[in-house]
Amino acid sequence: MSGGKVYGLLGRKLGHSWSVPIHQAFGCPDYQLIELEPEDLSPFLAREDIGGLNVTIPYKRQVLPLCGWVHEDAQAVGSANTIARREDGVLCAWNTDVTGFRCLVKRSGIPLERRKVTILGSGGASLAVQYAAKLEGAREIVVVSRAGPDNYENLSRHADTDVLVNATPVGMYPGNGASPVDLDAFPALRGVLDLIYNPRRTALLMQAEERGIPCAGGLAMLVSQAAAAEERFNGASISVREQGRVLERLRRSTANLVLIGMPGSGKTTVGKALAALSGRQAVDLDQLIAARAGCSIPEIFARQGEAAFRALEREAVAEAGKRTGILILTGGGVVKDPANYAPLRQNGRIYHLLRDLNALPVEGRPLSQGADLSEMWRQRAPLYERFRDVAVDNNGPAAQTAGEIWRNFCAHIGTERP
Repeated sequence: MSGGKVYGLLGRKLGHSWSVPIHQAFGCPDYQLIELEPEDLSPFLAREDIGGLNVTIPYKRQVLPLCGWVHEDAQAVGSANTIARREDGVLCAWNTDVTGFRCLVKRSGIPLERRKVTILGSGGASLAVQYAAKLEGAREIVVVSRAGPDNYENLSRHADTDVLVNATPVGMYPGNGASPVDLDAFPALRGVLDLIYNPRRTALLMQAEERGIPCAGGLAMLVSQAAAAEERFNGASISVREQGRVLERLRRSTANLVLIGMPGSGKTTVGKALAALSGRQAVDLDQLIAARAGCSIPEIFARQGEAAFRALEREAVAEAGKRTGILILTGGGVVKDPANYAPLRQNGRIYHLLRDLNALPVEGRPLSQGADLSEMWRQRAPLYERFRDVAVDNNGPAAQTAGEIWRNFCAHIGTERP
């Protein structure tokens, strides 16, 4: 599907987008990212070679007056995220975010019917969520904005919220780790939905996970709205099964694999086998730290001490954790700093390698040399348990361990909720 026409995602800053691989998977090989400044929007949309466009921040509202035909969903919402030029030359607009959000609600298992829904943000995405929530039968819909009557200073007015929806970009890559609110403000919550899909788990979602509140990120919405857009582009329907296939492929290709474990537990060796098996780039945090410091890990400990090393490690974890689709090999003590959990967890599935203590080498490992490994294990065991998703025995061949991890990873990614 091309014929010399332009297909792509239209926005101002698009470094976070995963739209290209999604649309290519749906049969649009020439789909591209199109970054425009506001003054260039109108001239661009006047082009006759426009085939189909998705629209994101900050142009979802601005495109409406530039289109010759607007679907009732986009009229009701007051913004559009999908544009296509008909054969007669008329530029048409739809809002497939409505379809996408309703798909997210269904896949997440978090119903909105007869529930109070509070939406953070008042932009284009929020407008689509408000409309979709009405269609889903929400009992009450509240919109929180920075300057509106319901704002971040008076959240206590809505402590009875059942479902919270984040429709702001707060927490989106590269601003990982930020959260628009603290869930303490909503003690009655029965569900949290975040439209952000990169990272996979925002700080808001991880707080919900910690409290046992059902939650989901925006990846399923992204795929569903993209499928609906492609149907507008070329007129061919895309089945729910095909959408699920693309969603699973995207989850698998973007999720990180993370290895943790005692010093000498085999993370490097298993990592090498796992990198070959999965096709992922292996990022060794100790190597990254040594390269930046210009000296080896033992030299860092000797010259600056453990506290300085942990600070460097924290920076390396934060950087690597923002990336997607990689294999992260951590140092044995990465779990000693609680701040490392969220960066590793946000995009990753964490595997803890277990090896008999008498089989752990100590040479070149500053904290292992001369240490009581049994005592080290006693102190760290609960920390590893806190970080890990899965514990894996690594007393056998590294290839066997790598295979077990990869099978578990693929099976989990294929069945997890959004």
